[in-house]
Amino acid sequence: MKRLSLLVLVLVTLTGCAAIPTNTQPKPIGSKDSKASNTPVAPEPRQNIDPFMLVRDFLNATANPDSDYAAARAFMTPEANKNWDTKNPTIIETGFSTVPTSQAPQDKTQTVLLQGNYVGRLGSDNAFVPQLGEFRIPVKVERTSDNQWRISEPPLGVYMPQNLFNTTYRRVTLYFYNPEFTVLVPDPRYVVIPPATSIPTRVTELLIAGPGDAVRDTLVSALGTETEKFEDTRESDDGALEVNLTNVGKDLTPEKRKQIVAQVVKSYSGVTSSRVRVLVDGQQILPDQRDYRPSDVSATAGEALLALNANLQGMLVADGSIKSLTDGNPIKGPAGAGAYGAVSAAQSLDGSRLAVVSRADGGMRLRVGELEQDLSEVDQRATTLSRPTWQLSTGPGTEVWTAVDGTSVARVTRSDNGSWTAKGVNITDIVPFGSISELRLSRDGTRAALVIAGKLYIASVVRNNQDVALRSPRQLQPSILDGSVQSIDWLSQDVLVVSSSLPAWPVTKIYTDGYKMDRYSQSNLTVPVRSVAAAAARQVQVIDPSGLWSASDITDVWKSSAIRVPEGALVFYPG
Repeated sequence: MKRLSLLVLVLVTLTGCAAIPTNTQPKPIGSKDSKASNTPVAPEPRQNIDPFMLVRDFLNATANPDSDYAAARAFMTPEANKNWDTKNPTIIETGFSTVPTSQAPQDKTQTVLLQGNYVGRLGSDNAFVPQLGEFRIPVKVERTSDNQWRISEPPLGVYMPQNLFNTTYRRVTLYFYNPEFTVLVPDPRYVVIPPATSIPTRVTELLIAGPGDAVRDTLVSALGTETEKFEDTRESDDGALEVNLTNVGKDLTPEKRKQIVAQVVKSYSGVTSSRVRVLVDGQQILPDQRDYRPSDVSATAGEALLALNANLQGMLVADGSIKSLTDGNPIKGPAGAGAYGAVSAAQSLDGSRLAVVSRADGGMRLRVGELEQDLSEVDQRATTLSRPTWQLSTGPGTEVWTAVDGTSVARVTRSDNGSWTAKGVNITDIVPFGSISELRLSRDGTRAALVIAGKLYIASVVRNNQDVALRSPRQLQPSILDGSVQSIDWLSQDVLVVSSSLPAWPVTKIYTDGYKMDRYSQSNLTVPVRSVAAAAARQVQVIDPSGLWSASDITDVWKSSAIRVPEGALVFYPG
């Protein structure tokens, strides 16, 4: 009998801002016959332990979530144990401290001050939420009848050091659709690891619950709102992973069934290397195929829409002209000839259209049109316009965005007669943070990355008929990047490449939930790195004061380009 190899990504404790890796290869987590202990006996705290070590050991015991954190509860009085809430852990820096308070210790009671820095927390949807700042929490302890210290007033909820979070939780990536059901979009969450054989069921439960809080109004699920588990997700006798659902929705068309299969299979692509079998009430959901792998659902997942044409190698804005990144020569047409005095530009995802910001009448104007033809001037006067960015389209681009004077965002749409008209985007949630200097839509069109006052933010794109808004903004990696960000671009649907003015962090790769940050090699680069271009299956391109550089991976040494670029040049890929 074949055994299913469920896979867990290696959880590595990294230093600084690093966290759970998301690109490592899956590893076996055991078959359905694994017999891990489900209810281990919680060890008693060390005898005669002092109050300060008691609190430290209590936090370290949160690494074992079995039996509702029984190991940590062993450090509490019975009354505290009864009232302690273990939902949604708060993640703190590993280097926390326990120190005395100003209160004089008593024979029977004492207060220990737990202090350190926040990293973030898990929301009710199991998504990571960044949290910045210091904490100082009094923890009361008292002596028991046998003269041992126990915690009588613990912190509200689980406070878990980051190194323990990395070994206790793992990142899983669920997938939901954009509102048009044309492309699947990643939605990362975190699930408890032990016992590892239960991870597939936990993933199913999260998938059924729908998109996370930050994207609940942005993404949609192919599963009906009444969907439930028919039974736990498990290994079948022939080695496939069976995801058995019920109440998935009424009047299931063949297209809807394909969408459900694609959503489920993609959501398990980082959890298992086995075939995935999608069942409804115990029966296979599609009659023509029983089991699936990720490659079987790529069409329904919309992967072709996001893949850049191999012939689209990127462009440069240099000396007011649009040039090819292939050889540095001007592209054909007036934009390449420098007719518009280009300051920045963006090429549509399919490559057929161009948006150019140019100087005019003491300010800036946006021009949009076909790549090698005259570009129409948009009626949108501004002192400054950010580098344009194109919205996802199933054909030639029909919508391009830009930040206007740092205080508003315009989306310029193409009408049936070929004209381009500027419309506003609701950024009420964004305005308090400051002036917008960079705005990049993800290539699936569901998220926006922004540089605001030198800080990195991400927001969800919410569409309600003709009304479009940026919602749920959150700052990423504030403790390191705060105020230093220069340029941003999307490497993939849930990964950004960010350049900065920090010598120690010239170029970084940041995941959209804000938990993980990887540093590219610092070799050969000079800060500030003012321009960055990234895309899937493309080298990352950056421009620093010394020229144009490229790298394929975070460990690569940056290679200099033969193309000479002047000061102020920009590099960009379609999108």
